[in-house]
Amino acid sequence: MVIGKSKAISDICLMCRNLEKSIDFYQQSLGFTLRRRAEGFADFETQGVVLALWDINHFCEHVGYNTQDTAPGSHKVMNAIELSSCEELDQLYCELTERAVTFIKAPKSYPWNAYCAYFNDPDNNLWELYCWMGDPNDYHTS
Repeated sequence: MVIGKSKAISDICLMCRNLEKSIDFYQQSLGFTLRRRAEGFADFETQGVVLALWDINHFCEHVGYNTQDTAPGSHKVMNAIELSSCEELDQLYCELTERAVTFIKAPKSYPWNAYCAYFNDPDNNLWELYCWMGDPNDYHTS
């Protein structure tokens, strides 16, 4: 199950320094409809792909991502692929590891009710593999 042949990119995630300002911009200025809002995160409905906004400090705190890579002026976009189950994500993680993909975070559960793994491409672009663990709107802050 190679990503490029079997999975569509489901989300484009923009890392934000001021999440509230960004939410306002995408709703008020661009006319996007808010789909989900959680601590440090929001996403919008579009045709064919989810546009997500993530507070960069919230992401770095929970995932342990290197904040040096998130300096002002750096590119802060994350591509994401939603998988149907934790088992499917684990299987893909193993396959990609065998194909020499180096993960910055192995699959694990996060407080936003998702099971995720993170890796960078050779140009340091961030990717997320995730699946929901129950209702994605049932967000836990613990």
